[in-house]
Amino acid sequence: MPDTYPPSNLAAIDAAHHLHPFSDMKKLNADGARIIQCGEGVYIFDDRGRKYLDGFAGLWCVNIGYGRREIAEAVARQMNELPYYNTFFGTTSTPTSLLAQKVTSHAGARFNHIFFTGSGSEANDTWFRMARVYWSAVGKPSKKIVIARKNGYHGSTVAGASLGGMKYMHEQGDLPIPGIVHIGQPYWYGEGGDLTPEEFGLKVARELEAKIDELGEENVAAFVAEPVQGAAGVIIPPETYWPEIDRICKARDILLVTDEVICGFGRLGAWFGHQHFGVEPDLAPIAKGLSSGYLPIGGVLVSDKIADVLINEVGEFNHGFTYSGHPVCAAAALENLRIIEAEGLVERVRDDIGRYFGKAWAALADHDLVGEAVSIGLMGGLQLAAEKSTRTRYEKPDQVGALVRDHALANGLVLRATGDRMLASPPLVISHAEVDEMARITKLALDAAWKELKC
Repeated sequence: MPDTYPPSNLAAIDAAHHLHPFSDMKKLNADGARIIQCGEGVYIFDDRGRKYLDGFAGLWCVNIGYGRREIAEAVARQMNELPYYNTFFGTTSTPTSLLAQKVTSHAGARFNHIFFTGSGSEANDTWFRMARVYWSAVGKPSKKIVIARKNGYHGSTVAGASLGGMKYMHEQGDLPIPGIVHIGQPYWYGEGGDLTPEEFGLKVARELEAKIDELGEENVAAFVAEPVQGAAGVIIPPETYWPEIDRICKARDILLVTDEVICGFGRLGAWFGHQHFGVEPDLAPIAKGLSSGYLPIGGVLVSDKIADVLINEVGEFNHGFTYSGHPVCAAAALENLRIIEAEGLVERVRDDIGRYFGKAWAALADHDLVGEAVSIGLMGGLQLAAEKSTRTRYEKPDQVGALVRDHALANGLVLRATGDRMLASPPLVISHAEVDEMARITKLALDAAWKELKC
C-alpha cells in the first residue's frame, strides 16, 4: 500500500471536517467512512488492505480502470508546462483545442463543437441556458420550458436537480425551478402493468406529445433524457421508445437533449448512447468517461444547428466557468481517449465483453430474489422482487437493496443499490474472469439476502 500521507486516524479526521455528498452525516460519522487507498485495474483497496472488485467504476466513470500511469505522466507534463489558464479572453491551450477536436470526431457529423465545463452537473446547467439563448436568437423567445422525466437524473446543481425527476432532491431547496416539467419514465417492470414492453414504450413516449400540446409548442424549448436511466436503476427503455421520442421532437420543433454523462465514451458499446439508439440530438452533456474520472471535466456537445446560431447571431454568450477547458484536465482526457482508441475499448464492449457480461448478468434472473436482470453494454440492473410471477415488490425497497449491497461489499464487490434495484457498471477493461467473479459474488449476496428475508 502506498504511504503518501502519514498514518493517522483518517476516519476521525473525516468525521470532524468533511461533509460528504448525498449522505446522512450523523449516521456516516457514527459508522466511520471507508478510506479507499489505491486502485489497480478493476480493483480498489482500502486502508486496511481489503480488496474490492469495483463493479461500479467509481461512479459510472473509471472506464479505463485504475492505475493508468500514462494519464499520470500526461498530467505531470502538462502541469510542468502550463498548469492553468482560462479560456475567457480570446485564449486557449493546446490540450483544450485538441480535446475539442478529438471528442467531436467521435460524435457524428452533426456535432462539430463542444463547450467545456467542470462536471456533468455544470454541463446540464450550460445546455439549459444555451437552449433558451438559441430560441431567443432565432426569434422564438417564448420557447423556454424544458420537459424532462420523472426519476431522471441530471446532476445536483439547482438547474440539474430541477431537470432531474428525483422527488427526494426536489424536497430540499424548493425545486424544481419554474420552467421545468416532468413526464413519465419508460420503466416497464415497475409501471408497465399489463402492456407489453413495446406497447408501454410507445405509450410513455407519447406523453411527450401530450405535454407539448398542453403547454403549447410555442412555449417548449427542449426535451431532455438519459439514453439509459442510470441513477434510477439502469432503466433500459423498450425498443419502441427512442424512435418515437425522436420523431416527436423533430415534428414539433423541440430540441432533443440526450444526457450522455453516463452513457458516453463506450459504456453501451458505442461512443455515445444516442448513437446506440439511432437518434439525433441537438445538444448532449458529457462528463465521467471523458477523463475516466482521473480529473474533473465535462462539456456539452453542440450540434451545428445550435452552434451556427451561437456563433453568427448571438454575439457574446455570457456563460462559462473558471475551469472551462482546464489544460491539465484536458490533457488527462486526451490521454484517456487515446487509450480507449488504442485498446479498442468501445468495440470491445460492443463485440466481446458487453455480450459476455450480459450472459452472466442474465443468468442471475433465475434467482428467487430477482424479478428481472437486464443489461446493455456494460450497464446492468437487477430488479429485486418479493414475488417474481406477479412483479410484486417489497414494502421497504430501500432496505432490501441495501441488504444485497452490503452482502456484496462484505464479499469484496462494490455494487450500488437504488431502492430495490441493484446497479452494475464495471470498468470497460474488465476481463471475462473478472465478470465471472462479479457474477459469483452477486449471487452470494443474493443468497445471503434471500436467507435473511425468509427468516
